[in-house]
Amino acid sequence: MKSKPPLQPLTIKGKTIKIPIIQGGMGVGVSLSPLASAVALQGGIGIVSSACLDRILSKRTGKKFNTYEAAYEEVSLAKAAGGFAGINIMGALVHDFNDSVRGALDAGADVIISGAGLPLTLPAIQQVKDTALIPIVSSTRALDIICKKWERLHYRPDAIVLEGPLAGGHLGFKMDQVDLESNTLANLLPPIKDMAIKYGDFPVIVAGGIYTYEDIVMFIKMGADGVQMGTRFLATDESSASGPYKLAVLKAKEEDILVAHDPGSPCGLPFRVIRQSPMYVSALNRLRPPKCDKGYVLLKDSAGKFTICPAKESNEHHFCICNGLLSSAGYNPDKEEPLYTVGTTAARIDRITSVKELFEELTGTAT
Repeated sequence: MKSKPPLQPLTIKGKTIKIPIIQGGMGVGVSLSPLASAVALQGGIGIVSSACLDRILSKRTGKKFNTYEAAYEEVSLAKAAGGFAGINIMGALVHDFNDSVRGALDAGADVIISGAGLPLTLPAIQQVKDTALIPIVSSTRALDIICKKWERLHYRPDAIVLEGPLAGGHLGFKMDQVDLESNTLANLLPPIKDMAIKYGDFPVIVAGGIYTYEDIVMFIKMGADGVQMGTRFLATDESSASGPYKLAVLKAKEEDILVAHDPGSPCGLPFRVIRQSPMYVSALNRLRPPKCDKGYVLLKDSAGKFTICPAKESNEHHFCICNGLLSSAGYNPDKEEPLYTVGTTAARIDRITSVKELFEELTGTAT
């Protein structure tokens, strides 16, 4: 077999990552330290998801964790064996955002990646030191807003993740924008790359629908500095997704993967799921009573207290994303229906593999 050209290293904030692959931060509870550590050891960047970490770690250890402690602990575990590791912190998790950032910074996270909203205050939360701050964007407008805001905080992005509409989880597009040709990753990349150069020439990492070594090479030739991949790491031995979740990925066909909007996530963003997900089916058929007892996506009410969640008051248009995703990571499967989120490439996955085997495939070194 003819050897394939090696992928070139990725440098972010002075750190050289051997393999230009960032493993996506899949929440809830899919991207934890076992997966992130395995990716880091293979030469990529392993990412922990901050979503619901306090509950996940409290159940796993039998010890009570708050948000700060959970972020600190899981990032520390991800980094313990070596390599580069960090955390993904969703902007939509308003109540826990700052504490998650502080915990990750104090643990020495190599990167903090933040999307599901514009992380406009991220550089101001705490002194950053060696950690790279990497916002997720899906448009030049979003990147321009972040760069101008961060300039006033005397900071510029250390890199960005450009996420296209084929990604899993929350999407940075309105429902009628998801399928537009202008919003394909290939069309979004050139203007984003130009803007990154304008604001300091920081690396651009592309995400959403990337599956093969050839895909990685293609986007790097187009100007990307690296890639972020979530779904491919979902179906690995080291992923903390539940057995039924991984099985659902193996069974999923193209027609089974859809963008949920009504019913959809209480965050208000389009959300890609497997249509057979039990919680989605119940929400679609209005079989589930309104419920919100975890509170991670709560917003402030008029009194400034975190009490508002669309899924708390009505099941007409939203599913309970906290409980559904926790169940899909094995947290409470006997009490809650799971909700399976995937990217479009899930339909191509036909086996569970190890992170090592996956890296051999993605770097063109598999024999």
